Parts: sequence; C-alpha cells; structure tokens
Amino acid sequence: MPESYPNEIRSLALFAGMEQENFEALMRGSYVQNFPPHVELITEGDTPDFLHIVVSGSVDLFSKWNGRETSLATVHPVSTFILAATVKNLPYLMSARTLEKSRIVLVPSEDARALFDVDNAFARAIVTELSQCYRAVVKNTKDLKLRTSLERLANYLLRQSKRAESNAFDLTMEKRRLASFLGMTPENLSRAFKSLEPYGVRVQGNHIEITDCEDLTRFAKPSPFIDDNRA
Repeated sequence: MPESYPNEIRSLALFAGMEQENFEALMRGSYVQNFPPHVELITEGDTPDFLHIVVSGSVDLFSKWNGRETSLATVHPVSTFILAATVKNLPYLMSARTLEKSRIVLVPSEDARALFDVDNAFARAIVTELSQCYRAVVKNTKDLKLRTSLERLANYLLRQSKRAESNAFDLTMEKRRLASFLGMTPENLSRAFKSLEPYGVRVQGNHIEITDCEDLTRFAKPSPFIDDNRA
C-alpha cells in the first residue's frame, strides 16, 4: 500500500484513536485497488469479506427489488462503506458501484472484527459511526415520508447550494440518479424543476441557479432534524 494511504485512513475518525500497533496490523492485511467507472464492487446479499474505504472517486450505494432500482447514497473520499455488515458479519443490504474511476482500500472484515474486541478506541469509534449512520437513515426516511416530491427537491437544492457555498452550482449526479435518490421518476423530476421556477430555480442542463433563495427557503421549510447532516 502506498505510504500516503495509511495516513489518509488514519485521519478518519474510525481509525484515529486506535493503538498504533493495532492500526498497523489492520493495514498489513489491507490493499489498494483501482476500479474503472460503473464497476459493481459489492452485491446485495453477499457476505462482507471486506470493509471498503474510498480514497478517490465516488461510489453509488443502491438496491434492486422486483425489477425496480433505487439509489440510496453516494460515498465520497475519504470514507468507509458498508460498516454495519462488516461488524455484524451479515449479508450486505445494498449493492455498490463506482460512479467514476475510483481508488478503494479493502480492509479484511475478519481483521476489523477481531480488533473491535481488543481496541477500545476503535470499538467506540465504530459505535459512533454506526450511530451517525442510523440518524442519517432516520432523516432520510422522514424526508421521504413527510415531504412531497417537490419539497424534497427544493430542500435537496438548498443543501447543495449550502455545500457549494453558492447559489449557482452543478448537480453532482445525473438527473436519472437524482430522481431515484429523491424517490421520483425522471419524468416527475423534470416536472418538479419546472414547478420550482416561480420560487427562483433556474435549470440549464446540470447547472442550477437559485435566483431567490429566501422564497425557495420559505417554500421548502428546511429542518435541522432532517437536513442538517452534522446533527
């Protein structure tokens, strides 16, 4: 493994507090692999042989059922997936594929579980990360169940604007994936963008401009208990 990667991984909250010898032992069994775009890394129902860490590129977490598919989350550097399956040694509940050329560190799940039992800081960090993941799932469920599709899109655009620190930004995913992520069809997404025009949303391809942020905010009614990923 290139020397820079252990330093990047070590900086993750999950590994930052580990005893050095335990971290080194974990890295000895790990390796780095480059993947081209659109490669399926894990498949729903498979045994979690590895904990994956994205160090470059991006990964789509998705699921299929009865001929339908939905996008659940996008993983960006530097972060792990899917931790719960690794800890519980249970089948993956989601599949994952690269969205672009990506570099992934693969950490043997068996080694991670073994260190969970002996490294207290690592165990506490795992509990913290799983707690954050649980809260994210609750927020996403509230977003889907309490809001209309138009409200979901409006709040998504406000979150992206805040992340970009600008009222003009490019969508970070293609519109078909965005529709799936928001629980909409591509046709409904297109109509929703048009419905938001009176609230100051302008769309040109993947470029978004919010010309009246206050009006859009009044319509969207963002909530820290749904939209703030820090809480």
